[in-house]
Amino acid sequence: MISLHEGKGARVRKPVDPVFLLRLQVAGCRPPIWRQLLVRESMWLSRLHDSIQLLFEWFDYQTHVFAFGDLRFGNPVKREGGMVEDDRDATLADLDLASHPRFTYRYNFEEGWQVEIAVEKAPARRKGARYPLLLAGARAGPPEDCGGPDAYHEMVSCLQQPDTDLGREWREWLGPEFDPEACDVAKLNLGLRALSKSSG
Repeated sequence: MISLHEGKGARVRKPVDPVFLLRLQVAGCRPPIWRQLLVRESMWLSRLHDSIQLLFEWFDYQTHVFAFGDLRFGNPVKREGGMVEDDRDATLADLDLASHPRFTYRYNFEEGWQVEIAVEKAPARRKGARYPLLLAGARAGPPEDCGGPDAYHEMVSCLQQPDTDLGREWREWLGPEFDPEACDVAKLNLGLRALSKSSG
């Protein structure tokens, strides 16, 4: 009897895409604001940018850049200080994370937000898992346009004094739902899943 696969050679298994565990921590914030994110090596840097924006609940209003040693990726621009390459043209695999276990993501240069990113040992792959996948996190991201790390700390201090004028002003600006101590991992994963679907 002739095999259905005769003449077609052995079935070639698709290579498994390596997975990295990234720890993302907002620089200059105490207590720490951090996320642990599982990503595929084939992830585009532009998609990592989108994921960071979602994880810290920012709105992508401002310029951003990734820094890997002397390499810069983000909103493409040529400046006197060097060239920022387009992050839509590079994947994590292109950047050899084994040689760059730490890199940074800067956002809203005027306010000075920076996310320190460390490549950690990834756990075993989860069967049926969809990536990117948020494993854990602590505290809400600093609100967009709150003024930078120093202003953020002042804001948190004012929120702890809700009966003062500044406490009331910040609460009115932030809305009643904002809790600086909250990090809803399940909700953020729903957002990451929707982001993946929108990217095709």
